[in-house]
Amino acid sequence: MKFPGIHRLCIIVLVLFFSLYPASAQSRKQLPDFWDNMPHEELADRIVSAMTDEELLAQMLMFGWAGTDPSREVIRWVEERSLGSIKIFGWNTDNTRKVAESVTLLQRKAETGRFRIPLFVATDQEGGWIRHIKGLTSETPGNLAIGASGLPSDAWYSGYYIARELRAVGINLNFAPTVDLYTDHDSTIIGPRSFGEDARAAGILGMAFSQGSLAAGVLTTAKHFPGHGHTHSDSHGKLPVIDIDPETLRSRELVPFRYLIDSGVPAIMSGHLSFPNIGGDGKPATFSPYLLQTLLREEMGFEGLIITDDMMMNGATEYAGSVSRAVQMAIEAGNNIIESSTTPGFQDTLWTGNLTRMKQSSGFRDQVAGSARRIILAKLEYFKDGKNSIYPDMDKIEERIPDREGESFFLSQAVRSVTTVRENPAIPVSGQSILIAGSFSSFRSLGKQRFPEADTAGINNSLPALARRYDTLIFCLANRDNLSILKEMENSKTNIIVVSILSPVLLNEVPWVQNALAVYSYSPWSFIAAFGALAGDFKPDGTMPLKDMY
Repeated sequence: MKFPGIHRLCIIVLVLFFSLYPASAQSRKQLPDFWDNMPHEELADRIVSAMTDEELLAQMLMFGWAGTDPSREVIRWVEERSLGSIKIFGWNTDNTRKVAESVTLLQRKAETGRFRIPLFVATDQEGGWIRHIKGLTSETPGNLAIGASGLPSDAWYSGYYIARELRAVGINLNFAPTVDLYTDHDSTIIGPRSFGEDARAAGILGMAFSQGSLAAGVLTTAKHFPGHGHTHSDSHGKLPVIDIDPETLRSRELVPFRYLIDSGVPAIMSGHLSFPNIGGDGKPATFSPYLLQTLLREEMGFEGLIITDDMMMNGATEYAGSVSRAVQMAIEAGNNIIESSTTPGFQDTLWTGNLTRMKQSSGFRDQVAGSARRIILAKLEYFKDGKNSIYPDMDKIEERIPDREGESFFLSQAVRSVTTVRENPAIPVSGQSILIAGSFSSFRSLGKQRFPEADTAGINNSLPALARRYDTLIFCLANRDNLSILKEMENSKTNIIVVSILSPVLLNEVPWVQNALAVYSYSPWSFIAAFGALAGDFKPDGTMPLKDMY
């Protein structure tokens, strides 16, 4: 039986299908792909030209999330809006393998986007005090300890081994080194995160740290431009105002950044910091076209990425009035990547307000497109150099973290950093009764390993009375609470040896302490080095990286 009507209908359908399919396939084929084989500059131009306003703006954004697993919201931002970058914070990282799994998941989502652009995956792994990727990663002596040794090789290898651990979990961008100068000794936000007070030394050490990290395959970020060290205010809580003149800024704060720029640092972080005597308007650096474009870009010649500090910090939002306005101002000032510790909703004004502005202002849209191009070009240069993989190797995480070579190095670095603060460091004499007191259990346990005959105790109000029963007290000074207990023992007949960790400036308030060492961190390697010095294994030859210390 023949069905001429149906036959004709099938022919029509097939003709329509094959006439439409090649055009659709051709249009998809013409869409630029991140992995196309062509010069980076040309490919970046093609991708940006093909992007929607939404895709351009999303490429500038970097979001974090709460919890160990990526939230549904951040997954949607990557999957449906082609988010450009993510940030791993300390609250995501107790399980090292889980971090690698999260990075893998989000990078696979990014790979399904129209242009298949990988994510920048960032964190803060400065070493020492700031260690956002926790879990199995190394606790290192940190920047002030590097400043005490004064060796660029210590800075280089610190950056190198820290980066090798980051690479193992898929992180490709580190918000380090911190090159803020420790000129305000009352600072509790910078402190031992700094290499010290000397601008030239900080520049050389920061440059070496950056080069070591790049050698291990992780991009670096010098921070916090133009300098967070000369204030004890914390931009998380309020906007710090730094009242220095242009000459001081150029001869001091900017010196380390010049070293990093000259060495090709890939990124610089703008700080929520007001310099009322610089540029004339007192705008935070994050929102200052003068500081970011005139000074950083034009005068200093920086060509890399400018990344904001977290836009959820009060130092930014209180000045701008809202997060949406803060993002707009940051874009207009010249930032390329806008960091947020939280993931906004899909209809948040951070997104809708700035999309609307893109449609209303061609100049604003051009700024967004220019930043998107700069980001994509940086990604092309990083991911397509044949060395840097997108995904972590899940089978080798436990083998690579902690880095076994790094452990040996960090112990030797800690030894080189130990500093005799007072001229007469006493060594516990065999046969004496010894009490080891500290807030850190690792300090007490490592001390006990080195001096098995010693007793241990925490630091609390009962310690002064307890210490009187011992010939020698080895006291770990970490903070002002510890300091208040130590002050109660000024007239004690017990031989008191203070091991200062983190900032050594607290020692200035106890000039009566005759025996003191500084080790600058609560890394176990720093504790081992301190007890090794007290046991006479070596003579400390670290140099105090701060001025005006007793």
